[in-house]
Amino acid sequence: MDYISTRGQHGPIGYEEALLTGLARDGGLFLPASWPRFTIEEIEAMRPLSYAQLAGRIMARFTGTEVSEAELTQMAEEAYAGFDHPSVAPLTRLTDRLHLLELFHGPTIAVKDYAMQFLARAFDRALQRTGQRAVILGATSGDTGSAALEAFKGRAAVDIFILFPEGRVSAVQQKQMTSVLADGAHAIALAGDFDDCQDLVKACFNDHTFRDRVGLSAVNSINWARLMPQIVYYFSAALALGGPQQKIAFSVPTGNFGNVFAGWAAMQMGLPIERLIIASNQNDILTRFFADGMMQRETVRPSLSPSMDIQVSSNFERLLFELLGRDGARVGGLMAEFSSQGRFAVPQEILTRAQQDFAAFCLDDAATKAVIDKIWRQHDQLIDPHSAVGLGAAWQAKETGLVGSDTVLVSLACAHPAKFPDAVQKASGQTPQLPDHLADLMDREEASLRCRNDKAALISLMEQERRK
Repeated sequence: MDYISTRGQHGPIGYEEALLTGLARDGGLFLPASWPRFTIEEIEAMRPLSYAQLAGRIMARFTGTEVSEAELTQMAEEAYAGFDHPSVAPLTRLTDRLHLLELFHGPTIAVKDYAMQFLARAFDRALQRTGQRAVILGATSGDTGSAALEAFKGRAAVDIFILFPEGRVSAVQQKQMTSVLADGAHAIALAGDFDDCQDLVKACFNDHTFRDRVGLSAVNSINWARLMPQIVYYFSAALALGGPQQKIAFSVPTGNFGNVFAGWAAMQMGLPIERLIIASNQNDILTRFFADGMMQRETVRPSLSPSMDIQVSSNFERLLFELLGRDGARVGGLMAEFSSQGRFAVPQEILTRAQQDFAAFCLDDAATKAVIDKIWRQHDQLIDPHSAVGLGAAWQAKETGLVGSDTVLVSLACAHPAKFPDAVQKASGQTPQLPDHLADLMDREEASLRCRNDKAALISLMEQERRK
């Protein structure tokens, strides 16, 4: 399997090179040179597989001869062995036509565990084979950072540095990062918002001298290998609910567009999905784009769902590449325009094409709290604010007729409610409790670094702290 950059100037390269490279050297994001596909019969044959076996079957289509299906299955078994539900990604029925896909059963009780626990093992394999070391640099709006630090802590060949926006993540999210006290694992507080963190990460990757000297790599969803394990739970949920014959739609809380793009990748692989619903909070750049074709950056507004407090959705570049007929030069031009002017627009025919697969809705904090309260009162279940945004968008899609009456809707529940106890308590009157393995979290010892929003300062800090 070959990989190419969305900006057309890097590749083709193989799977493991794309894994370790992370961001393409032309500033673009890697994608498969062509999409592998399953037939309906092949998808139906997946029904008896365990979650780990399903992961191996699906991800083997992206690794070609570099990593076998059996090896991928073994890595997936190890990655998900510590999850606290036997189904790994269980479904909870709310009504006959609406289900929650619970993606918070990993060690940091958020969706990012599904990719990070696998990714750490993928890095181990690649680095051991080549004898290399890697410095991983990532940005987080809350959940990616804790999942990455948990997965990569103490690994001999990896030093990991995670930037988080100081004061803009929940207390639980921050403690999950700063309480990881292991060699090579570093949480870094940055004055600014998530987009500032993400811009600084990209600036470091574009410094090719530094990048090559330390073996810089990425675990944010700019790394294609981060998205591969996320494709799996779309297949798992669809199969459990009668797919591929049963019509299925997914509502996906998203800020950086990675999770919903994984759903679109599942569609390209042959999984019948009627519609992907993009669920945003009051930082509604994606909702506005799917309404008028204008991608326009605005100021990030802190919300009850901080993991979606994003105005630059990096993974959207992958969809843009596909919508523009894989024209890397055109994508590069639009991304340069966005970088310099904070906006770009696509023609109506491109927007129409995007609207065939996607619908987009947003909820402000008041609407988010109303959904949390409704689910508690009607179903005796607590959900976190991100999951509430997903459900609110799902209901809007149903009400506006963008999802058929005979379609089963799956809304992704991306975090445990105890990650956001204050918001959940204010909305429902109930205080969610952390699971047993995190019960003492707020009492744990912690350590973190601080850095100003400056590339030279960050590089100096990483050089000082990384293991040689």
